[in-house]
Amino acid sequence: MKKLPFVKFVTDYPFRILNVFAVAGERFSGNPLCVFEDARGMDDATMQAVALQFNLSETTFILPSSTATARVRIFTPGFEMPFAGHPTLGTAHVVRETTHAGDRLSLEMLAGIVPVSAEGDQWTLQANAPTHRAAEASREQFAEMLGVAAQDILEGAMWVNTGSEQLVIPMRTAAAVRSAAPRPDLLARYAQLSEARQLAYIWAPEDTARVTARFFFRKGTAIVEDPATGSACANLGGWLAARSAVRPIRRTVFQGDAVGRPSRLGLTVDEAGAIFVSGLVVPVARGNFTG
Repeated sequence: MKKLPFVKFVTDYPFRILNVFAVAGERFSGNPLCVFEDARGMDDATMQAVALQFNLSETTFILPSSTATARVRIFTPGFEMPFAGHPTLGTAHVVRETTHAGDRLSLEMLAGIVPVSAEGDQWTLQANAPTHRAAEASREQFAEMLGVAAQDILEGAMWVNTGSEQLVIPMRTAAAVRSAAPRPDLLARYAQLSEARQLAYIWAPEDTARVTARFFFRKGTAIVEDPATGSACANLGGWLAARSAVRPIRRTVFQGDAVGRPSRLGLTVDEAGAIFVSGLVVPVARGNFTG
């Protein structure tokens, strides 16, 4: 297993911008990610400040690892995350290029070691085994939170964790998903993971092979919508596995259209219950951050 090469400390940090879960042929699709190729010399406060400077949903920082191909720190503009899907795939793409590690590698994250593989620029991660806990709000309360009719909410909402815990809410139709308009105050009341994190992933089948999904989180007093959420896609796999004994499960998740960033995520739950999330990674820019 190839490791990050040793280099002396420098104050200039190369970074790359990539679109993850992109749609082939659409330049401005997928979820943007910033990846710092070698973050040695950066402390936690600097990483957090840099993530806020870029102000993308996540920025990642690559470091050496004694147990995996590379160690990865993932920061949103406000806090560090133990795991996230599109940062995993996009960072793996950069690690492969900078270390020549090949198409099979592993990333050490706060959530554990995540295996990642590629076929060309199509990357796949294997998520952790899911854990579940019941959601406390009622269908009527979730409907009020999302700005939809109570009959649009199906039974079975639950918190699922395959690396990053999120509230997964099934809805009756894709049209209902597209019509949702969450209220920040009620998201904070009914979808609170912690004081700093209130979030909800809503989804419905388009047909037997396709799912329409949206992911909302609260930022200050506003609601932000994520264009593509790999961790939530993995949690959907955990939800589906908990609700159905029929396997394998394969779905294509359509996300991001509502915010002008169409994204496509591949979801597989195999016969043994292992969950895989895949997507296309497209590099779009490179730069140098001067410390």
